[in-house]
Amino acid sequence: MTRQPAASKSPLTKRDFEALSDFRYQLRRFLRFSEDAAQSEGLTVQQYLLMLHIRGCAGKDWASIGELAERLQAKQHGVVALVNRCEAAGLVKRKANPDDRRIVEVHLMAKGERFLNRLAMLHRSELESLRGTFRVARLTAFNDDGAERA
Repeated sequence: MTRQPAASKSPLTKRDFEALSDFRYQLRRFLRFSEDAAQSEGLTVQQYLLMLHIRGCAGKDWASIGELAERLQAKQHGVVALVNRCEAAGLVKRKANPDDRRIVEVHLMAKGERFLNRLAMLHRSELESLRGTFRVARLTAFNDDGAERA
């Protein structure tokens, strides 16, 4: 679960609202790009994200259902349904973990790798094009070192 920052007693300024608005706008533009890119490949953004999180799992080439649920910020049963659809499409496969049979490993298949590589390249290019515009402005409720103001 993500940690909630303590609420500041300082009122937000117009600049704070502008910074928050700009951040949300840039974030939404990137997410819209991602949705469109996945759709152009015949995938949903959730399918792309599932494959991305499998490939991006630190220290191994698979991810568990629980890890994927955390990364996708989704319920486990929803992730199971997503894995079912991806498995039926030939994008991923499940394997029982040899050390702990309670853990289901989700691995990318060659077809999933091909889709993921194409989409990840597009996403990297889009992020590079946003460099300098996709930023988080410091809100006035925080000092320059990031510490909350009294």
